[in-house]
Order: sequence, then C-alpha cells, then structure tokens
Amino acid sequence: MKPQNLVLGIDTGGTYTDAVLMDHASRQVLAACKRLTTRQDFALGIEAVIDGIQIDDPAMVKMVSISTTLATNAIAEGKGRRVGLLLIGYDPELIAKFRMDRQFGPHHYAFVGGGHDFYGREKEPLDLPALEQQVMTSKDQVAAFAVSSYFSPLNPTHENEAFTAIRRLCDLPVVLGHHLSTRLGSVERATTAAINASLLAVLHDLITDVQRVLAHRQIDAPLMVVRGDGTLMSAGFAKDTPVETIHSGPAASAIGGRFLCGQDDALVIDVGGTTTDIALVINGEVAVSAEGARVNGYKTAVQAANILSIPLGGDSHIHLGKNGKLKIGPERVVPLAYLADRFPQVRRHLRILRTRMQVRPTADWLEFWYLIPDYDEAQRAALTADDKALVKLLQAGPLPLPTILLQMELLHPGQLAVDNLWRREIIGKAGLTPTDLLHAEGKHTPWAVESAEQAVDLFYRFLFPRREDLHQQVWRRMTEKVLRAVVIYLTGKNLPDLDATPEADRLDTWFFENALYSTHAHLESRLRLRAPIIGIGAPAHHILPRVAELLHTELLLPPHHAVANAVGTVASNVMTTAEALVYPHLSAEGFEVLGYYVQAGEGRYPYETLEAALAQARALTREQSLAEAGRAGALNPQVSVRQVENGLDSFRIQARAVGTPRLGS
Repeated sequence: MKPQNLVLGIDTGGTYTDAVLMDHASRQVLAACKRLTTRQDFALGIEAVIDGIQIDDPAMVKMVSISTTLATNAIAEGKGRRVGLLLIGYDPELIAKFRMDRQFGPHHYAFVGGGHDFYGREKEPLDLPALEQQVMTSKDQVAAFAVSSYFSPLNPTHENEAFTAIRRLCDLPVVLGHHLSTRLGSVERATTAAINASLLAVLHDLITDVQRVLAHRQIDAPLMVVRGDGTLMSAGFAKDTPVETIHSGPAASAIGGRFLCGQDDALVIDVGGTTTDIALVINGEVAVSAEGARVNGYKTAVQAANILSIPLGGDSHIHLGKNGKLKIGPERVVPLAYLADRFPQVRRHLRILRTRMQVRPTADWLEFWYLIPDYDEAQRAALTADDKALVKLLQAGPLPLPTILLQMELLHPGQLAVDNLWRREIIGKAGLTPTDLLHAEGKHTPWAVESAEQAVDLFYRFLFPRREDLHQQVWRRMTEKVLRAVVIYLTGKNLPDLDATPEADRLDTWFFENALYSTHAHLESRLRLRAPIIGIGAPAHHILPRVAELLHTELLLPPHHAVANAVGTVASNVMTTAEALVYPHLSAEGFEVLGYYVQAGEGRYPYETLEAALAQARALTREQSLAEAGRAGALNPQVSVRQVENGLDSFRIQARAVGTPRLGS
C-alpha cells in the first residue's frame, strides 16, 4: 500500500546533518541521507539533505521536525547576542560574595530595587526611575532585555511592570523570568532568561531559513522542533523559547535509538563526528536532569535530558602530547581525507612528504590550515594586519603548518595569534582523525583513500621506536575514553583523566584498568551494565562492540543507526507542562495564616482553605497544559497532574499534557 502521510526528520549535528523520510502509519524509514553540516549557515546543510532524500510528492509530507545543536553551540562558542539583564530585588553583595555573577554570562547586568519574599509579599516598591535609566543607558548596546525579579514565580507584578516600562522606551525583545520557570532558584532563573534572550535572534533566523527551504520545495507542513528533553514543540514556541533546545540533538538521538530498537530500558551512546553523547532511557523515556540543564558552565532552569557529552568522535584530532604519548582530541579537525579530496595540492603535499622526506618529520607536517569560504565583509574589516597576511597566504589553498611558519618568517605557532580567526570560523584546521584511519582500513571511503593511507603511514613514523600498531592504539584509546565516560555518567563519580599521569596508589584507577586489561595475577575486577547499549552514529559499529564486551552487555545496532538522531525528531511526542504554586497568605505580622494563594501564569488567586486552593491549582494547570498542547500541535493529549511539597506549607502543582503530533498542511 502506498504511504499516504510522510514525516520528514532532520538533525543538525556538529559534523553531519542527517535526514529521514518516514511513513507515519507504518513507522517505517523510507529514505535517509547524511551530509556535512554547513556551520557558516545551517540552512545550507538542511537544504542538501532534503535534496538527498528525493521527495517525489511534497504534498505527502504532513510534518517536518528538526533537532539542532545551534543553541548549545551558540552558548559554548559565545555567539549569542548581547543582552541587558535587569535583576529586580537581588542582593548585589550576596551575588558578588559568592561570585554568582559568573552565571549571568557575558551580558550587561544591573540591579534594580524591588522584588518579593517567599510568600509573594512586596519587599520594596519597584524602582521604576532606576530601571528606566538602565534601559536608556544600555538599549543601544544590547539586542534584547531579560528581566528577573526576586521570587517572581510567586508574584510576577514587578516583572510585568518592568516589561511595560521597557516597551515604552524601546522596541527590543523582552524576556521575563517567570515565563520560563516557576522554580525559586533566582540565579538559575536569571541565567535562563538571559540565555533565552541572547538566542532569540539566532534560532529565529534558523527557523525562518528552514521554513524558506521548505516553501521552495513546496512542502506545506507543520514545523516542529525537538526540546532538550526529547519532546516536540512547535516552531513558533521554539522561536520564543530557544533556551528549551539545549541538548536537543542528543535527546533526539536517545529517542531515535529507543524507537529503532523498541527497548524501553537502555544506555544510548551516540558516537558522532565531534562528540560522543551518553543518555539513559528508562521505561521508554529519556532520563531528565533533575537540576536543570548545564551548558558551558552555565546552570539553567530548563528541563533537559541528562546527557554526558565528551569531545570524542570521528573527527577528533589524533596527535602526540608534550610527553610524546598518543592523544585523541579534544579538538575537532577536518579529516585529511576530506581536505585532500577537495584540494589537489593537499594530495601533492602528502605524496611528497611520504616519498621525499629523508629525515624523521614532525607531526606539524600533518596539520593543515585552510581558509573557510564565504566569510563576510564585516569579518574582513575587523582583521588585524597579521590576520590579513595569513588570510592572503591561505587564499591559494591549504598549507601545512611548517610551510606557513616558513613563509611568514616565524619560528613557532605561538607567534601566530589566530584564536580570533578560529573562533570566528575564518580559517579552519585539518589533521589526522579516526575517519582517516577508517579510510585507510577500507571501512569508510567517501573521500581520498590514498591520501589517508599516506597520512597514517607518516604518523606511524612519528611513533618510532614504538612498534605497536597505530590503528589498534587509536581504537583502544577511544574505547577507554567511552568506557570511562559511561562509568562517570552512571555513578556520578569522577575518574582520573586517561591522559594524566595516574596516581599509583589510587584504587579507582587500578580497578578501572584491571577491568579493562586483567593485569593482576590474583584479583579480577569487572564492570557489568545491566541494560543493553544502543549504538548510534556512523562510527558506532567500529568503537562500541569492545565497549559492550568490557561492560558484559549486549550491543544493539539497529537499521539506520547512523541517522537515528533524525529518526528521533519524528518518533517523539508533543508534551507541554503547566505549573501553579500554592502558598500561605500571611497576616501583616507574619504569624497568622489568613488563607492561601494560587499563583498560576499571570494570575494570583486567594482562597480560604488549602483544600480549595489545591483543587483550583489542579484545575488551572490541567486547563492550561491542554490549551498549550493544542497550540503546540498535539493530537488528543492526555493530562497527568502531580502535587509536590515545596516547603513552608507551600506546594507546586504540575500538569503534563502528552499527545502525538498533529499532521496536516
């Protein structure tokens, strides 16, 4: 029977952009495509994978869903827009004493009088003149404002008044903390508001570009975005709350792996080009972090999958450390096989190195720098004289590092101040990677195989007089790193870095190494994972079999495991939540309970008894979650409500509506 309703799933990773076309009724993957991610413009990579899918009838596509690392990458790389963060009722001395301001990121922040207490009572009136002065001073220096008032989840009056005042003075976007979180952690709420404001334009541009790509291909279908907890939200909601997409990509991987294998309990390991991501699936759902998502050291109030990401993948740089030991990563570089496939001069350089080098070469000869095309005029104008000299040198094509130093009359790479060029993606770096080893082994050969073989042979010479096989060393080292990450993720305990010099008397180090290699003559130690491992990503079947063997568990590599992250974007449900807070209404002296308040959304409702307040809170959150689910595109959502004690005779009522995504045009 010919499929009637198709869904298109797209995942944009740090190295690859993947897409799948699925029959919604049978849940069968009909086509899949993998293309290199275009980091300068994510939409180009998305356009390429849609072309690769080759959709015969665009009218049959009834839903498109995307997961993206854009928000996470923008935070990690400092590419979010500058924000004016207004902190109402916060204690400047307390923030300074405990250095909490580090959590606010590289934004302009200011303290304003006002705020409420734990019972929603006003501590002091909002200092509107001070707030207006801060807005007027900074409005030309920021792209958006974020406002967080002390205890605003219990009483958002001051945040709402601030919103009105800012809107009167400028037309910049304004994000309010209580709209994003009802948690009482003031620093986390302020951080979340600031990050969300900084990402508004970034994710808006991506979604607009994707919608334009779909319109060009005459695909008229709802566009969904994967949240950080693996559930779906509408593109419109994602534009307003981009902070919700933190960990979107890894969460989609876990959902896709669970869907393809039909396993409700498993450890999902996604080995990508840039990172390896580890997640746990319990009772069919991705385990969620109880403390809120962390990214690049910032702690947020966003509910997201409990993910551990390590900088290890197919494009990790294979090099020698200062002690001469083999290292893999943490830096990601372009594989030499790919660069040689694009640039004939790279193939010539490698061939000459292999045939004519009479003395032992250094590892620098396998590090190529190249110019990333299409950087704009604004970037060009900001270059220093040294930057411009290097850019001009690389315009003729990639060059090995020693040649660059020679032509620029320098003695050491440290004399080249290129951090700015790396960060702004004006120049890139290529080197030996596990992907090159796969080319040399004949296991993955889309690019220049001969050049990969030459690079591997040259690197092997660098290891002289050690005679261990380079391939075995690399795969063993990657196995060790993944296994170490699994132990840290599941136990919450740390293990010494494998690249550091281990302390001889540490029992944890001995136990771990003995579990890997059984080095002790009398004692055996072993690790056993109770759940199976689901392997995701193109390199998974090269690395994870040994990991599963050492963990004494089963490895599941389902069909389409290389694009399971894209499968996860269309295999998930739409979920919306609503929360209400119930807390006592105290007398002016603070000793007598006069009744209870229900704080739900923008409303604050008084009730005489706790029972009446709790009943109304359950009704309000149920109604709100259902309404949000409808707007988010959920079909026949089911609602569950739970009650959590919040301390001091207060309660948090949480409603969750879950439904399948609605198909249509």
